[in-house]
Amino acid sequence: MTGTPVAPAIDRTDPEGAIAAAAARVSNWGRWGAVDVLGTLNFLDDAARLAGAATIRRGTAISLSQAFGGDGPQKGWRRRINPLHVMMDSGTDSAFGVQGFPHGAGGADDMITMPLQCSTQWDGLGHIFDHAVAWNGRKAPEVVDGMGDHVTGIQTVGARMAGRGVLLDVGRALGTDGELPDGFAITAEHLAATIQAQGESAHVRRGDIVMVRTGQLARVRRGLAAGAGWGDYAGGPAPGLSFTTADWLHGSEIAGLATDTWGFEVRPNEFDEAFQPLHQVVIPHIGLFLGEMWDLEELAADCAATGQWDSFLVAAPLMVTEAVGAPLHPVAIR
Repeated sequence: MTGTPVAPAIDRTDPEGAIAAAAARVSNWGRWGAVDVLGTLNFLDDAARLAGAATIRRGTAISLSQAFGGDGPQKGWRRRINPLHVMMDSGTDSAFGVQGFPHGAGGADDMITMPLQCSTQWDGLGHIFDHAVAWNGRKAPEVVDGMGDHVTGIQTVGARMAGRGVLLDVGRALGTDGELPDGFAITAEHLAATIQAQGESAHVRRGDIVMVRTGQLARVRRGLAAGAGWGDYAGGPAPGLSFTTADWLHGSEIAGLATDTWGFEVRPNEFDEAFQPLHQVVIPHIGLFLGEMWDLEELAADCAATGQWDSFLVAAPLMVTEAVGAPLHPVAIR
């Protein structure tokens, strides 16, 4: 891991200037050539993947995915809805003999309609632009048009998202009863304190996929159990990474970072007028893959019980051709 520059303090009145300055400091444009489509996944090479495999001790597999169902958190913002699951053939059709199969054969088929970012998902490199510029300095319209992402579509990363995953349970290390309050901005110093508290297996290395647990999903689930619904989980106030972590995210040379929140970075954002400014830096300029709405609860409990904070993480996105993001079912193997 390379040295990490110290980020300057935030001027809440100048998001434009802060974004431009951070982008200039942390840009990876041209680092892997003009035609690169992998961004920080270049750090996750075969050696890093072998190091991840060495973390397997028990063979225990833990799911890190939320459900993909009609009772999910989405509210329709930007046409993001919860999945619509429809049966095309069912046991009823079979019983009434309308399927047309011979000698009593029958079956069921179904389909699902959903935004690709309605539950556990990766943000691809075509997801966010800065002043109409995409990853590696390309003009956004030349990357993504009405037919999809023709350059950095999520299918280009395929099986590469498997390697050492490190859980930084900031909620457990610094929060109250294992949770951070909404609006809590996680700084590089908070990440360092969490790593120190967790010990050697939490040290972040080049090519790692880092998972940051805030505890917000656990809090939301208590509300669900009490009949309160999802509340503002999708797009409302949340703990998350501070804008000032852009330098840490660049200097640590990680392959990706995922959280248990809707939007990865702290909400409300840290400027007087801004929308997801850290996204605007880390995706198009660093080339970093972001995971959102991951379920880190079972993994966090196992890590705390065993004192092992790293796992072999299999986190391949669904191969949706020319998509700017994709759902996935990440699995930690320990």
